[in-house]
Amino acid sequence: MVAAPGENMRVNGDRLWDSLMDMAKIGPGIAGGNNRQTLTDSDAEGRSLFRTWCEDAGLTLGIDKMGTMFATRPGTDPDALPVYVGSHLDTQPTGGKYDGVLGVLGALEVVRTMNDLGIKTKHPIVVTNWTNEEGARFAPAMLASGVFAGVHTLEYAYERKDPEGKTFGDELKRIGWVGDEQVGARKMHAYFEYHIEQGPILEVENKQIGVVTHCQGLWWLEFTLTGREAHTGSTPMNMRVNAGLAMSRIIEMVQTVAMENQPGAVGGVGQVFFTPNSRNVLPGKVVFTVDIRSPDQAKLDGMRARIEKEAPDICEALGVGCAIEAIGHFAPVTFDPTLVSRVRGAAERLGYSHMNLISGAGHDACWAAKVAPTTMVMCPCVGGLSHNEAEDISKEWAAAGADVLFHAVVETAEIVV
Repeated sequence: MVAAPGENMRVNGDRLWDSLMDMAKIGPGIAGGNNRQTLTDSDAEGRSLFRTWCEDAGLTLGIDKMGTMFATRPGTDPDALPVYVGSHLDTQPTGGKYDGVLGVLGALEVVRTMNDLGIKTKHPIVVTNWTNEEGARFAPAMLASGVFAGVHTLEYAYERKDPEGKTFGDELKRIGWVGDEQVGARKMHAYFEYHIEQGPILEVENKQIGVVTHCQGLWWLEFTLTGREAHTGSTPMNMRVNAGLAMSRIIEMVQTVAMENQPGAVGGVGQVFFTPNSRNVLPGKVVFTVDIRSPDQAKLDGMRARIEKEAPDICEALGVGCAIEAIGHFAPVTFDPTLVSRVRGAAERLGYSHMNLISGAGHDACWAAKVAPTTMVMCPCVGGLSHNEAEDISKEWAAAGADVLFHAVVETAEIVV
């Protein structure tokens, strides 16, 4: 039986909140959130601040060739594998102050609190900042953790391009965060990730803690539709080859497919590029990404198959060319039952209301689960809003989740008396 820390042990919620607010000053958005996209100058600045905080906490920093940051607090057993705890510091173009960042700084607060309390553990603890979790600038999402888990090659990652044609490898080098560690060489005893829910369930159910048991799977399907540029005013309706119209019908079809697979399925489109993107020119090309998700692998694959079958028929009827590429995928994940039980037990010992959750979003934990026992802790967010500058949580929610994270991590790392 692994000993759990005492019920009176809590993190410093004020310090955690101050760290969140200080990080939010870097890469500010235009409406109160953040635009700290991966491998930008703002990302580099945020990394530098995080490095300073880690050094101040007595941690030793390692960086791999994907730029992922690993800050280690040593354990008492030199042969014991580390417990990794983390998330990501990069944001969406119009992101909030907490998505990902709470998990990194919550992990840092765990070791700061251990320092305050003089706690020693058998296993080292590694605070982790994964590179390019969001996938907003370089698709696919969770790129660095995917390379770490062997899902992608380093070469594949380095060749990813942003909308301006800049490659991941060149931009990582430009901001000066290419490490020398081989990606995936590190071995994990366990991995924990703390995150805002990014959905409304915890707030609606009035629960402080989400005990994450599963993460739903995902397909990202990138469509390239080819029509014919023409004047919107002088081209007769029956003579148009309208890629935009084809896109709109595909989006409606995706909505229908998702609704017919309820419950436990979602689908939609969040990114569209028109060419030439002029008010009075029908688009000659439209590129957009369909995002479908489900915790049921068979349902997820069935949705993909139906969308890929029906979309070309829609386009053919309009004379529009259609190419489809799967640019992102991960299978549904079942998190480690022992670690899930430790999260649940921590919430109960600390007196926090809690419930089981299936994560609707993808996280680095999804790839970490391929190489080590893994689980997640979640706290509510106001209105379930995320990937939005209006994303919001309370200081009390942040501290409660960090308390649970602290207890579960320290229990897993094994306290040395």
